[in-house]
Amino acid sequence: MNGTVKEWIAKAEGDFDVAQLVLRADLRPNYDAVCFHAQQCVEKLMKAVLIHHATKPPRIHDLVALGEVVQPVQGSWTPPVRELRFLTQGAILFRYPGESATREKAETAVAFCGRLRDELMEFMKS
Repeated sequence: MNGTVKEWIAKAEGDFDVAQLVLRADLRPNYDAVCFHAQQCVEKLMKAVLIHHATKPPRIHDLVALGEVVQPVQGSWTPPVRELRFLTQGAILFRYPGESATREKAETAVAFCGRLRDELMEFMKS
């Protein structure tokens, strides 16, 4: 694993840590931020997988579209479209006034993120 991949992983791990910490906050938990950081974690890990396979990641934030780029380089993986679509909302829908994440959505985002994090990390072990 090269240094660039390690940097992407470190940034993703930071996002995962923040999502978990904010979800557990007793005072004014920010569920929008939880969803945003869960999405960011998965996005960065998907891009790390691409770099690990010597593929330049596109500058996109839509996890479904990114999954379509990751799938050919990680042929054994079928991108979970429903989960990726849900997480993408965290980068777009909840960042501005008009929509807010609930605790339930934040918990779901962290659960999806954790499962995808485990899968994506496995792809970089070889």
